[in-house]
Amino acid sequence: MDKIVIEGGERLVGDVEISGAKNAALPLLAASILAEGTTVFENVPTLEDIRTTRKLLSNLGATVEADEKKHSVSVDASKLISHEAPYELVKTMRASSLVLGPLLARLGKARVSLPGGCAIGARPINLHLMALEKMGAEIKIEHGYVEAKAKKLRGAKIYFDIVTVTGTENIMMAASLAEGTTVLENAACEPEVVDTANLLNRMGAKIRGAGTDVITIEGVSSLKPVSYRVMPDRIETGTFMIASALTRGNIKIKDCIEEHSMALIIKLREAGVEIKVEGDGIRVIGHRRIKSVDVKTLPYPGFATDMQAQMMVLMTLGDGLSVISETVFENRFMHVSELQRMGADIRVDGHSALVKGVPYLSGAPVMATDLRASASLILAGLAAEGTTEVSRVYHLDRGYERIEEKLSRLGAKIKRVGT
Repeated sequence: MDKIVIEGGERLVGDVEISGAKNAALPLLAASILAEGTTVFENVPTLEDIRTTRKLLSNLGATVEADEKKHSVSVDASKLISHEAPYELVKTMRASSLVLGPLLARLGKARVSLPGGCAIGARPINLHLMALEKMGAEIKIEHGYVEAKAKKLRGAKIYFDIVTVTGTENIMMAASLAEGTTVLENAACEPEVVDTANLLNRMGAKIRGAGTDVITIEGVSSLKPVSYRVMPDRIETGTFMIASALTRGNIKIKDCIEEHSMALIIKLREAGVEIKVEGDGIRVIGHRRIKSVDVKTLPYPGFATDMQAQMMVLMTLGDGLSVISETVFENRFMHVSELQRMGADIRVDGHSALVKGVPYLSGAPVMATDLRASASLILAGLAAEGTTEVSRVYHLDRGYERIEEKLSRLGAKIKRVGT
């Protein structure tokens, strides 16, 4: 099993290009099920979750062709032969539930294994199932699978008790081919939801309100295949911003969208990090010791839960006390014990962590517990004195495309080692 080895203390300088967003690419690929013909995607990141999704689409009967060097994927879903997403394919990926709505809308039936993924908390799909039942689907759960059927989905008014990104995307896709109008209230506002709606509209769907908490979908009889470019990854963008701040670096982050990272940018500026927009990118400069700031994760446009672990690393080197509150997932402090091994002063109390800044971190062997924790430990290693070894980096490969190569080009002493 691979591990990442980092010799800390190097200042990062240079340009880095941001890859396509994993959390946008996954629902976009699932949406290809809705069209009869070949849908072509550009700027698709080369990640394990993307490879798993390609295998899943092939298993359903779609013809899938990928060029990882060109970051393109084409999906011809004209002749689907299966309506099942088996456990063997989706056990490592929670986003597998995203095929439920499209399969049900296209084929009138779906059998999807209950999803796996990072152990950061209970992310149940009960809200997806509630919405589909309101749209006329018959649903039962047996032997670890969701089994759903509907002769034809019907539009409905749906209120999500909790903001759910995948739930919003899933029902939005299903409603695109339903009879009548569907209204989603308390819908997720994330940019990835907007990206999915933009694709569906280009395919011929009639969706209004994406990016707000009320989305209206007028069902159409069919959708056509198109070509579409995946949006840039705002979480990778944020990770490199913090890498520059931690190392007192000077990094220009290219192919990113400033608006998608505004909550993080505001907090970084509060912490004393210089950030300015330059043409095709954002320049991030770390000058001095970090000022401690408080952070509370919230659904978009609030501070992203996927940036909480990375921000915590930055606060470990702050000049005072920081309170980091996690409101989205209940188990998202698993990286704390590993950061403590590196000398961080962190105390967890329920859904909050009190971080007292220390003068420096020390390199140590650490173990990643989930995707974003992996990134946080690499960031800690970049800033630490001595050598840090991050094991279980298969989590990392689910969400970051060759991050060690990108960091190396910026001047980091980092390498991947097979074991």
